[in-house]
Order: sequence, then structure tokens, then C-alpha cells
Amino acid sequence: MKSMNIISRCQSIFRSKNTEPDLCAAHHSLVLAICRNPNSSQDELAKDICLNKSTVTRALTQLENSGYVKRTPNPLDKRQVLVEPTEKMLAVLPKVRSVTMEWNRLIFEGIPEEELKIFNTVIKKIEENARKAIEEKEVSTEI
Repeated sequence: MKSMNIISRCQSIFRSKNTEPDLCAAHHSLVLAICRNPNSSQDELAKDICLNKSTVTRALTQLENSGYVKRTPNPLDKRQVLVEPTEKMLAVLPKVRSVTMEWNRLIFEGIPEEELKIFNTVIKKIEENARKAIEEKEVSTEI
């Protein structure tokens, strides 16, 4: 876990140095999630990228103030806020994807394809277990 944490911090530094000045490293995941699922609720985005709701709300406020997203109340459920990308976000999406691809190229350099396949299978299982553990914890604290 220590290694994954270090890799994540290195990725944040790389993203910060290679992105738009008004986008911080933490915004990359939101940009990708919002463009992948436009008109998602803030809660759905938080769950998708495993951040707490208040962190997502703060980040979305920054993105909205910078003109990257538009937030509107859900007409079917006024308690929910829907998030959609603006033209500005769609314009930076290729750069965000490019930075992500470059990072992946750099960190996977020299690792044989077969090892990467095994790694991807294992890391996906770890992610599923982590999400399951969080969901179970949330359910047990609600009771």
C-alpha cells in the first residue's frame, strides 16, 4: 500500500506540472468522470472516484467558478445536483487524457505485456475489495 500511495503522489506531481494552470491534479479524475458520464449527480461522481462528498463539492465549486462545469438541480429529485461539462472542459479533455496516457507510458515502461495483464487483473480485484469494504462500512454505520 505504501508503494501505491507513493505512485499516487508522484502522479499528482506529474499531473500538476503537465496540465492547465487552473486545473489542479485532483481535478483530473473529475474531468474524466464528468466527461465519461455527463449529467451525473455529485453523489454519483463521489462514489465513482472514491472521494467524500464534501471534497467533490469543493472541487466542483472550483471547476464551476473556472467555467469547466455547470451544476443544476435534478428536476426529478431537487436534493440532487447534476453536473455537466462545459465547452471549456470538453476542450481540455484531450490534454487531460494525453497527460494520463503519458503517465501510464512512463510508469509501465520496461514491464512485459504479460506482467501488465497480471498486474491489471490483480489491481482490479484489489479495487473491488476496497470498494466493497467501504460500502460495507457505510452500511454498518447507517444502521
